[in-house]
Amino acid sequence: MESNQVIRALAALAQESRLAIFRLLVQSGPSGLTVGKIAEHLNIAPATLSFHLKELTFASLLRSRQEGRFVFYMANFAVMNDLLGFLTANCCGGIPCAPAATCMGISLEGGEPMDDKVFNVMFLCTHNSARSLMAEAIINNPSVNRGRFHGYSAGSNPPGKPNPFAVKQIRDVGLPVDGVRSKAWDEFVKPDAPRMDFVFTVCDNAANEVCPVWPGQPVTAHWGLPDPAAAKGSNAQKRQAFAEAYRNLSNRILLFASLPMDKLDKLSLRKKLEEIGLQ
Repeated sequence: MESNQVIRALAALAQESRLAIFRLLVQSGPSGLTVGKIAEHLNIAPATLSFHLKELTFASLLRSRQEGRFVFYMANFAVMNDLLGFLTANCCGGIPCAPAATCMGISLEGGEPMDDKVFNVMFLCTHNSARSLMAEAIINNPSVNRGRFHGYSAGSNPPGKPNPFAVKQIRDVGLPVDGVRSKAWDEFVKPDAPRMDFVFTVCDNAANEVCPVWPGQPVTAHWGLPDPAAAKGSNAQKRQAFAEAYRNLSNRILLFASLPMDKLDKLSLRKKLEEIGLQ
């Protein structure tokens, strides 16, 4: 992120109402809010609200979309994360920091070394019924995570139940299926939810599948995969599609779990994760 972009964004936020608007839209997630809902929440006059929305949009902190006669505004999480990355670059001597003000190597309050830290890992996709569920099962396998990671999964538009082929694939490789469920990502952004250290999106951009955007400061990467639930043909062909997706996810997660976290700065770590996503 260039310095002039940072200055413009910080200047836009250096006003009480605009700061409140931006924080409200961050909390509302990628679906955003209508102008009327924003005004209702913050009790800002329409003309004043319109001015502040334009200022935040000019600073690239907000995006908007038209749905019928309604205009929705949402936080631009990519720019927000870039801004946070710029402000925290080389923090703690270049050691990447976890969200809860704790360095990934040494706690700022003198806590345990990173080797003893358990990292929370989130896998995101649209439905949380197949790919992300299988990824969650893989990383929660003790032989994979070796006590270093705890996996979660969620979706932006979950159907409420897992794909039966995904459940069968998990069961067929000997992993437990108890607790496997399709769930919305906003379940994990509540104040009492676990804080994520890593977030991986597994949506297929090639199929114009829209990935959810995760707020906050976890290390993120895109590990796009074709949706096995979209496979056509016989049940045997569908099972093959799920097996292939599982194999790809397993390979990537094994590479991720083997990374020397204590020897990589944040930029190097993100580069490694992006490289894994391209394999």
